Amino acid sequence: MSGPQPPPPEASGAPQQPARPDQTQGSEAPQGPTPPAAGGVPAVPGGEAGESVAARAGEARLDAPLVRTGLFGVQDTPDTSGYGQLRVHRAPLLDSPRPYGSYFDTVTDALGDALGPAAFSAAVEHVIADRGELTFYVAREQLPEVARQLRDDPALRFEMCGGVSGVHYPHDDGRELHAVYHLLSITHNRRVRLEVTAPDADPHIPSLTGVYPTCNWHERETWDFFGIIFDGHPALTRIQMPDDWKGHPQRKDYPLGGIPVEYRGATIPPPDERRHYA
Repeated sequence: MSGPQPPPPEASGAPQQPARPDQTQGSEAPQGPTPPAAGGVPAVPGGEAGESVAARAGEARLDAPLVRTGLFGVQDTPDTSGYGQLRVHRAPLLDSPRPYGSYFDTVTDALGDALGPAAFSAAVEHVIADRGELTFYVAREQLPEVARQLRDDPALRFEMCGGVSGVHYPHDDGRELHAVYHLLSITHNRRVRLEVTAPDADPHIPSLTGVYPTCNWHERETWDFFGIIFDGHPALTRIQMPDDWKGHPQRKDYPLGGIPVEYRGATIPPPDERRHYA
């Protein structure tokens, strides 16, 4: 005679686990939200697990055009910075979409009314509102007229030019040299930037000394360091470097070599003679 038989599952006292939906016979698992990937980073729908928004943004940045390599863009001298493998990508220059926010739309509309629609389109190449700054990219031939309207129009009243900055982009073909004017409206408590470009082959930009007299010293410094020639300037001479200095030392293609420096009895060689990193 056989021994006692175990009770059937439905008769046992142990609680039964309900069947999971993905184990249901004849049906597929329901499509719910994508579960988080390892490390708590949510997976991107349609992408591989663990692909984050930051990763996609990084890939988009790397897809932008390569504008230069190295920290300073110097190619013909040893790299003493250790950043020789740095690769700089930059997206194409685009207009910012409107509305710009803050007082930027008011200033843009007022400048358009002061110049007129046709003249505004011919003078202003791009308008960029970024990081709390409004920048008008102005055709160099139209720079004095744009600056004059910004100064004199009652709705604008940018009475003060706080400085002129030079920038050199060796890989920006036809626009290698940039001059940036920083304007301030004391009346309306507003700021705006004008950016003008010129090619290396023709480094001429009209001077704004007739509109803003303080540009006299600022344009001299920009010419001294970058080689931008400001047509109409009353005395475009060196202001920082000696009068007989050769070249313009803040250009990216300027050699890194320099004058040996003595420090507490030791002689430090110029940068192009120091140890460099491959």
